Amino acid sequence: MAVDVLSSHELTQIAPVFGQTSFDNHEQVVFCNDKDTGLKAIIGIHNTVLGPALGGTRMWNYASEWEALNDVLRLSRGMTFKAAITGLNLGGGKAVIIGDAKTQKTPELMKKFGEFVHSLSGKYITAEDVGMETSDMDLVREVTPYVTGISESKGGAGNPSPVTAYGVFMGMKAAAKFKYGSEMLEDKIVLVEGVGHVGEALVEHLTNEGAKVIITDINEERLQAVSEKYGAHIHRGNDVFEQELDIYAPCALGATINNDTVFKINAAIIAGAANNQLANEHIHGKILHERGVLYAPDFLINAGGIINVYAELEHYNRQEIMRKTENIFNTTLEILERAKKSDITTHQAALNVALERIEERKIENLKK
Repeated sequence: MAVDVLSSHELTQIAPVFGQTSFDNHEQVVFCNDKDTGLKAIIGIHNTVLGPALGGTRMWNYASEWEALNDVLRLSRGMTFKAAITGLNLGGGKAVIIGDAKTQKTPELMKKFGEFVHSLSGKYITAEDVGMETSDMDLVREVTPYVTGISESKGGAGNPSPVTAYGVFMGMKAAAKFKYGSEMLEDKIVLVEGVGHVGEALVEHLTNEGAKVIITDINEERLQAVSEKYGAHIHRGNDVFEQELDIYAPCALGATINNDTVFKINAAIIAGAANNQLANEHIHGKILHERGVLYAPDFLINAGGIINVYAELEHYNRQEIMRKTENIFNTTLEILERAKKSDITTHQAALNVALERIEERKIENLKK
């Protein structure tokens, strides 16, 4: 009888979840499939020690299911630390829908996805992310209460993007104060990579403060529109990282700081809205640290969105949303000072604070 011998690559494929490099003791990973609507989605629940897992749903035309799985694992993990460091009683979760949001998203698909969310009985609460609109969350709300970021007319906190952008702006100002001694961004050269909802709102804040704003995006139509509206200079080409900048603000997809770019980056500060900006948080964080590039941890400064949607659960008003988001300035300064004092990367300093809060809650729960 012939015996099949599997290659090491094939053996890796046998462990599609627990064997992933992005798997970090996630509590639950749910694969969702519906033939009638064409829904193919993955929900990742990383940690619920502090509370139910909250995180947006991203619809993206992934090159493979492996890529989608890796993304949801990384994103859900990041949400755990984002909630923890911001002081919210929430855990970390995320969802991805595989497909083209422009051509494959339908009301039926969104409602079916909502049914899968509902089946988790509140362990995961969804919200808006890349490829999603507030109107999509309204559709999900028709089949489950476990959704945030719905329209204000329906009792929700509305689109979280402007609040996310404001938090990033606050984090950026804190990084500038730490680096330059002043939080003012007037005349600072800032490149915003990705001018979607969050990126555009960030451009508005920067323009109002007198920064010299450069924008880049794969969407030519968005580039032109934002450039004309705010007078931002458009950069085209693949040499973004060679540009001499004060601040690089990645606001599109993650992992833009990687093996190919980490030594090329010619900015004094990295502060943007994108999740998981460091392809390898330990290796690339250390290289940035050694090169003297100040990195404002993404899960720290882009927490405005989760603060906004958390308001729907805790029933606090717009004034409190903005107060909590503005406090990202103070938290960022504290983290940067902590990293300097301990001579560790800023990412590690932020991670330590988040992990300490989770561990404290674990101990409290055991005592109950």
